[in-house]
Amino acid sequence: MDRDTIFISHATPEDNSFTIWLASRLKSLGYKVWIDKEGLLGGETFWQEIDGIIRNRAVKFLLVYSNNICYNQEPGNLKSGIRDELELGKSIGRKNGLKDFIIPLKIDDSPYDLFVGANTLNHIHFADNWAEGLKILIQKLKKDNIPNQSNESTVISEWFENEYTSSKGIIPKEELYYSSWWSFEELPENIYINRYDNKNQAECIYSLNSSIPIGKISNVLTTFSDKLENIVISDSGEEFTVEPKESYTFNLAEVLLGTERNAFPTDRDIQNHFKKLLRRTFHLLMRKQGLYWYSMSGKNLSYYFPKDLLPKDQVYFKYPIKKGGKKRKKLLGKHKSLKWHYSISQIPILNPILGYSIKHHLIFTSDGHKPLDDNKTMHSNRRAKGKRFFNEEWRDLQLAFIQGLKNRKGQISIESGAAQKIVMKEYPEYYWAEFGYNEPTKELQVEDNDN
Repeated sequence: MDRDTIFISHATPEDNSFTIWLASRLKSLGYKVWIDKEGLLGGETFWQEIDGIIRNRAVKFLLVYSNNICYNQEPGNLKSGIRDELELGKSIGRKNGLKDFIIPLKIDDSPYDLFVGANTLNHIHFADNWAEGLKILIQKLKKDNIPNQSNESTVISEWFENEYTSSKGIIPKEELYYSSWWSFEELPENIYINRYDNKNQAECIYSLNSSIPIGKISNVLTTFSDKLENIVISDSGEEFTVEPKESYTFNLAEVLLGTERNAFPTDRDIQNHFKKLLRRTFHLLMRKQGLYWYSMSGKNLSYYFPKDLLPKDQVYFKYPIKKGGKKRKKLLGKHKSLKWHYSISQIPILNPILGYSIKHHLIFTSDGHKPLDDNKTMHSNRRAKGKRFFNEEWRDLQLAFIQGLKNRKGQISIESGAAQKIVMKEYPEYYWAEFGYNEPTKELQVEDNDN
């Protein structure tokens, strides 16, 4: 089997941000990359998958080298997961004669001897400038003839990373940054976790109360309401109500800070069930507003405005800080013979904010409503259209999308089943910084004649 995959080993969750950035850059440049996606989302990755990638597919082993790969950041006390991956990588590199198979990417001020033999490896420095580090890494990958699927997108991405970003760099200026974190304005104070005798009972209760948010995992339902409609069963002239086998009440502080429980539901159980509830809340909010959805490759749903749901398929919105009039933004338009739709998917997060981490997507339809059935056509058009957008474009699309969800009262809300409604903030989280960079001008962008 040909080796064609770049394996990235890193400490989770401490070095997630750099790893996600690096993986996305390498993928955009045409390289096949493997990272621990489950670990990034707080899940569990099975060693069998990691072993198979390193043993059979990895052509390079990139180690995100930082103090975080050691327990308590103590040199020599390597985290077990990193140690296992590294030891297997060393063995496979030697066995197959893979030159410079393991490459440490040094992202902080960590010493060169975090583990035995670390100082004998050639480190690539990312600590001062990620873009400069990437430039050196790409040169090394090209020198070692690492497989790369070159295409037009690769050329544009490589130019932006190596020529524009690296040469211009970070500049001192006060700038407002918008994040992809979207948090709650109002939320009920308590959640209720109900465990039923079996999955069928839970399914029936879930269906009876489908108009309000309920998280469902097997025979456990989680809700903001302490009063659910229950099943009534008649037997020999008597009526019986199906009640939960066990019921638990937790306030949000307990959910976020922990309860030190050892029996079900443990802290991990509580957070997992709460996240399931938040996912359902998001889905009902989008469905209530008339949005359509598309199932992505990872089975996460991405939501979009269908044609004619918005007046002229556009939204007027204001920036939260800037004074002045409204800005207009179309959330769908024409691309070749198709319709493109800006869409978002989400992952519930409990920190550093309570809300959702949003990811941008482009969905394509032939009629403005039904997504294309052909995944390859969907993907190729997504790349072709998406490469024309820079950060400012994605920012305005995100702001317009969220503003487009407002009701007549100017709120983004949904009934919770409790006395308190669920209300989202009208803007994603934003922050002021004392540094920034110059966005490419219209002259530097690829021409786009689509409407």
